[in-house]
Amino acid sequence: RRVCTQTRPKTMIYARIDLSKTNYKFMDNCKRIRNPNHIDLERIYNIYCTHKKFKSVMPIFPEEYTDAKNDVLGYYDDEKLVAFSLIRCYNSKNAEAVQFAWDYANPKLKLGFSSLENECAMYKKRGFDYLYLGEADPYKTKIDGFEILGARV
Repeated sequence: RRVCTQTRPKTMIYARIDLSKTNYKFMDNCKRIRNPNHIDLERIYNIYCTHKKFKSVMPIFPEEYTDAKNDVLGYYDDEKLVAFSLIRCYNSKNAEAVQFAWDYANPKLKLGFSSLENECAMYKKRGFDYLYLGEADPYKTKIDGFEILGARV
């Protein structure tokens, strides 16, 4: 996912999920947002970055939410939007989990990790082969089908 980071490592290690090796269930509190309101999403993103105490933050531009190649998935708590994922669909087989953010208003939801499992289920059902994750952060290694990308030869 997009990095809001304190420092960048000198060598980036990238990862993806082989969706054929996953068997996650759908979350009933998630739905695709067809006409995203960038102000609502920006509010959640700001809360998320503040909560994480990131020293440097990559902006999400309003056009990213409405780009035809991007999906915005909303996560809800009692009908209130509390989190979102921005997914880039490069083609019919490859997508990237670009950014996840949530407002942490109800920590019992534990949306961070479960949202990634949900997205594996969604994109697998849609026929995608891989969900790219950006950097190979340690928590991502717990997802079934996790793979480190090698060098280009």
